[in-house]
Amino acid sequence: MRSNWSLSQLLEDLHRDIEQQLEIARRSFAHPSVKGDASEAVWLTLLQNYLSARYDVIQAHVVDSKGNFSDQIDIVVRDKQYSPFIFYFRDQEIVPAESVYAVFEAKQTVNADLIDYAETKAESVRKLHRTSLPIPHAGGTYPPKPLSPILAGILSFQSEWSPALGDTLISHLTTDDSNRQLDLGCIAAHGIFSRQTDGSYQLTPESKPATAFLFELIARLQIQATVPMIDVKAYAEWLSPDFQAPADPT
Repeated sequence: MRSNWSLSQLLEDLHRDIEQQLEIARRSFAHPSVKGDASEAVWLTLLQNYLSARYDVIQAHVVDSKGNFSDQIDIVVRDKQYSPFIFYFRDQEIVPAESVYAVFEAKQTVNADLIDYAETKAESVRKLHRTSLPIPHAGGTYPPKPLSPILAGILSFQSEWSPALGDTLISHLTTDDSNRQLDLGCIAAHGIFSRQTDGSYQLTPESKPATAFLFELIARLQIQATVPMIDVKAYAEWLSPDFQAPADPT
């Protein structure tokens, strides 16, 4: 018996749902911070619903074992299986740097200021120290897992530029500072951008950008595999009253 299901229709409906929610947030709320919070909630819900259970998707600060903290990040995709929380209180979450797969800033409109803002947020996470311990297994010990780059990007509804996906966007995304590079982004009304291995940007106009972004993110997370084995004792040293924090090299 032929099925009446349509995969194409399902994927289109997923994108339409996200785009409509973002548009409602834009139309319904006058205060910029309320509008921003509503947009962020739309993207958080999307990723929480569609990424696999091994990932946790939250708003958070990130900390390293040397006591350095990131800025507050709108959306953190973190490991849920192997990494502990450092602190949790009334929706204020602080997670270890080793647990982070990706970070995103979510706003209503992409412009030059937002790109610079998102780059600064990405830098505040990527410059943190990450530990990686040898991994014991039944036959012995694997060497420490090399650290994978932390993905970073932007999620928005619209763009200030026309065309939304064009040379102006690329010129603002291009930077030689690896800590500030943005890898992936979605402008839900227009399409997605993605940074390629050669450092160039691919701009993809899409009829279903939110869905395309979701699949691209999942594909990139699959390549990263699992986060490194965290050295929990490096964090536990802060429990000692005699512990002296390392000098900040900056």
